Amino acid sequence: MSHPLRGAAAITGLGMTPMGRIYGKSTFELAADAVRLAITDAGLKKDEIDGLLINAGITGTTGGGLTLGLQNYLGLGNLRLLNHMNAAGSTAAQMVQYATMAIAAGMATHVVCVFADAPLRETTSSGAAYGGAARAPGRPKGMAGLYAAAGYFGANTGYALAARRHMAVYGTTQDQFGQIAVSQRAWAVNNPLAQLREPMTMEDYHASRWIIEPLHLLDCCLVSNGAVAVIVSPADRARSMPQPPVYIHGMGQGHPGDHARAGSDWETMTGARIAARTAFAMAGCGPEDIDICELYDCYTYTVLVTLEDYGFCKKGEGGPFVEDGKLGPGGSLPTNTGGGELSAYYMWGMTPLSEAVIQGRGAGGARQVTKNGLILCTGNGGNLSYHAALILSPHAN
Repeated sequence: MSHPLRGAAAITGLGMTPMGRIYGKSTFELAADAVRLAITDAGLKKDEIDGLLINAGITGTTGGGLTLGLQNYLGLGNLRLLNHMNAAGSTAAQMVQYATMAIAAGMATHVVCVFADAPLRETTSSGAAYGGAARAPGRPKGMAGLYAAAGYFGANTGYALAARRHMAVYGTTQDQFGQIAVSQRAWAVNNPLAQLREPMTMEDYHASRWIIEPLHLLDCCLVSNGAVAVIVSPADRARSMPQPPVYIHGMGQGHPGDHARAGSDWETMTGARIAARTAFAMAGCGPEDIDICELYDCYTYTVLVTLEDYGFCKKGEGGPFVEDGKLGPGGSLPTNTGGGELSAYYMWGMTPLSEAVIQGRGAGGARQVTKNGLILCTGNGGNLSYHAALILSPHAN
């Protein structure tokens, strides 16, 4: 029997600002630009928006980030649904999930989900933009002090250790991580919004400087200013709206956390395993039915372990699975077809979601994948601690 939420709602509007080193606008201004573009894209009027879900990036924790005040800034006076959400990089997919459930429950009709961030400054490097989040806490006490004393702070450290663990247990190689970066750059070449569009070779990958071994610079995501907004609407209304609807067939979440205790295997067994079961069951499909993957790719390792945990290959076989280039243009499993967070732009979970919508609409231009019936879109946050998934399709059923 079909799940009652399968195909009940669709993404009907998409708004994207320029990405990258875009200066002179606050997060509120960027968010407003993206929301305006999404409303126009959906053929709606502002007064028809009755739901608003907000996700702020790193500037949400360092000052100047989006707050609930965005409602007033946008002049939205007819809201029946409002929340400010943060489940790290899994938030974008979660916003669409909660919007879908609210629509199915009759609590809202057209829900805007928006993310905006502006960590880059003209006088600072990309690394410095996230430096405040990476610094060790001042004078940590007790057990917490052991991490800082060992140099363990910031996202890079956790993901480097996770990647190293996978290499030690399963024999994964640096070249296999590199193939993910090279494949995604090949997609970015044809993405006008991508920050990095120069073709990349494996030699380029190995020549990039170390961040924390085994992670090179080109294993790590970009830092970007910008905003993305999507609009979720009921399926019956979506059919008569201007853009081709991208229907939500499956949804799932998985949050194993990182309790840092003996026996935890968070590095190689992620929340994607939990989310996959729920999302595939709701959509009535399996990994063998997926045509395109838009996976959260804060690091190359995140892509590799996510492919394993969704069952595209067996645990530990992610390295050999990707090394033939199947993720790139012309490959058997097109993945991160806009270049992803590694080469296109870093809008947290909105990076994979925006590209999934573009591919679902058939609007990818030179990078459009012909077979787009089912698209897996994922979000990841923390040290592989939080995970959410969507399965999207241009087909209602």
